[in-house]
Amino acid sequence: MTRAIRVRAFFALTVLALSLYITLTVPVRLGLDLRGGTQIVLETRDSPTAEADSTATDRTVEVLRRRIDALGVSEPTIARSGDNRIIVELPGVQDPREAADVLGRTAQLAFHPVLGTADSPTDTTADSGEAAPETQTERPSEQPSTRPSARPSELVLPDESGDAGESVRLGPSALTGADVDSAEARIDQQSGIGWYVGVDFKGAGSDAWAELTGAAACHPAGDPARRVAIVLDGKVISSPQVTSTVACRTGIAGGSTQITGSFSRDEARELGLLINGGALPVPVETVEQRTVGPTLGATAIEASARAALIGTTLTSLFIIGVYRLLGALAALALACYGVISYAALAALGATLTLPGLAGFVLAIGMAVDANVLVFERAREEYAARDKGLRSALTAGFRNAFSAIADSNITTLIAAGLLFFLASGPVRGFGVTLGIGVLASMVSALVVTRVLADHAVARRSVRRRPRLTGIADTGKVRDWLGRREPDLMRRGRAWLAASAVALALATAGIAVRGLDFGVEFTGGRLMEYATSAPVDADRARDALADAGMPRAVVQTSGDGDLTVRTEQLSNAEAAKVDKTVGDLADQANRDGQAEKIRDELIGPSMGDELRRGALIALASALAAQLLYLAVRFRWTLGVSAVAAMAHDTLILIGVFAWLGKPIDGVFLAALLTVIGYSVNDSVVVFDRIRELSAGNRKKTPFAALANTAILQTLPRTVNTGMGAVFILASLTLLGGDSLTDFALALLIGIVVGTYSSMFTATPLAIELHARSAPPPSTKRPSTTPRGAAVV
Repeated sequence: MTRAIRVRAFFALTVLALSLYITLTVPVRLGLDLRGGTQIVLETRDSPTAEADSTATDRTVEVLRRRIDALGVSEPTIARSGDNRIIVELPGVQDPREAADVLGRTAQLAFHPVLGTADSPTDTTADSGEAAPETQTERPSEQPSTRPSARPSELVLPDESGDAGESVRLGPSALTGADVDSAEARIDQQSGIGWYVGVDFKGAGSDAWAELTGAAACHPAGDPARRVAIVLDGKVISSPQVTSTVACRTGIAGGSTQITGSFSRDEARELGLLINGGALPVPVETVEQRTVGPTLGATAIEASARAALIGTTLTSLFIIGVYRLLGALAALALACYGVISYAALAALGATLTLPGLAGFVLAIGMAVDANVLVFERAREEYAARDKGLRSALTAGFRNAFSAIADSNITTLIAAGLLFFLASGPVRGFGVTLGIGVLASMVSALVVTRVLADHAVARRSVRRRPRLTGIADTGKVRDWLGRREPDLMRRGRAWLAASAVALALATAGIAVRGLDFGVEFTGGRLMEYATSAPVDADRARDALADAGMPRAVVQTSGDGDLTVRTEQLSNAEAAKVDKTVGDLADQANRDGQAEKIRDELIGPSMGDELRRGALIALASALAAQLLYLAVRFRWTLGVSAVAAMAHDTLILIGVFAWLGKPIDGVFLAALLTVIGYSVNDSVVVFDRIRELSAGNRKKTPFAALANTAILQTLPRTVNTGMGAVFILASLTLLGGDSLTDFALALLIGIVVGTYSSMFTATPLAIELHARSAPPPSTKRPSTTPRGAAVV
């Protein structure tokens, strides 16, 4: 055993041992779309007195963290994203309304002296003391009114009775929520006040509270000015009178008070939570909200695991049937790939999302691709140079390395663009795909090679070379060797066929249009699992009667119902819940409708995601072109990128004709297809580059290209079959969540396999013919007979 083999074996064993240890000891972190819960994206906004910069956002994160801790959610996650975005993940929270209301409210609490009712004359005898001016942040539906009878420095608001009660005139606030030390919901049944909120003040707040209540105590009982108004977010929540036991100018000492107002337990708890959490430094707005039921995540995991198991088994049986012993070793290396990639996800603390899970399964096909490339090159070496098994295998790894490296680097570029330009689950897909590509290279170039070197070194194997699978050329290569078809003879016909397919796809985009998901348009999407199928037309009519005439309703055969609307408030979403529940009850007595998904995307977030998608696609094209221009001649680079654009437009056009949604998961599939398309073209162009380097007979470029296609066609067929097994399993068994994703990849792989041979290569031939210098028409000069040649 040579030193290089020993080093590779030691490296492979170390990586596998470490991966097994991490797999058994470190659990991978599941995204909310797999374990269930709510994700809320908040965006800080400027206020009249504060700018929503990174510092204000950091302070807001701390306030929100205290509020989340008070909610009692297990394992919450809160993190800043950019300068003014905050991402909150609440596992297990299925009703986002309470969480969104508690987190999004600015909780601007203030304590005001009551100057009188709105219709009473201003009482100048009340001395409210010197008070700092207040910055008021109100919700649109609760804007305070300034009546003609109110002075400019006064604030007129309805009292706690609401619009049916009287309005009170309030002076400037004497203290705010920042002066509050703690607040807690309590109950006192003996005094009859029931639930109340006990508030303790801190620092100067204690003195300010005593001064405020002391000034109110100077007014006689029954006078409105003897009251103190407690205002939360521009709404009077309580305006109690100061008791007769409080002395004028003395006030309530000790810095404590009780907020009463016939609270229920939940109301007192929520109010205490808001006050105790503190006031947000700046207002926040919910720009994105996603809720996934636990059953949907569990079903997705189960379906993906089943699809991965069946797809991997079929792929392993296929490569074993084609490559025999080495195929079995490659199947074993696939199992090692799974352990390595899972351990990498767990070690990096990456979050495994639903698209990421699909990317994890998809990378299995990429791991097969590298093994197939090596085995096909080893077959060529064994047949062409009559080498031994070990020499042919070594040459196969050496000659296939450039194609493996180039093809995987192009996929890594796509994964990197997803990570840097996308967000949410799509970004998680980029992480998983990148880790999967790196793990597949380790699996194919290290683990498979160690196992294969060990196998071909055995004397029993050398005596039976056909057992290895590389001692014969294979049925596809034998058939091509007998026929030697000239596929590039009709290169322009292939280009014409590609142009027709492109025109049909473009027509689908123009005629049917693109059904953008809520990620790109903004709005709300709610998905329900009903116990009995609900008629879509009846659901549309019922939602129109409920005040949502523009709701888009879609149903599936297994009883799922999806409602997509413009942006709705949580109260309006509750109407949708009730409407769908009533329809399920009508469809089947005692029928139920369980909400399994709820997504809310604000218009600003939709615009941003749409821009990000366009930037990701443009960046992918530019990055691929730049890389290929460096690695190959420019004609090949342009041809590969043109074929990539061809595949992208056809996939989008097919989805337009089928009426499938264009959402974030589709974007992940699209960028994966881009990587696969270039991957396939790179394999062909790498062989063209190799043949051109040894072209001593000056064979025409078209003939070299045809030879390259014929030599790489067995790899294309075998790799495509391996990927088709995986994706077909995902399409048929992966559940509704992964069906569209797997279908997009399946279409992309079929179109990408075609375009690498019949679009990219003929186009490269045409560009080469146009860029090559024309043959010289000048006749060679002749020397007159008998003349001296100097």
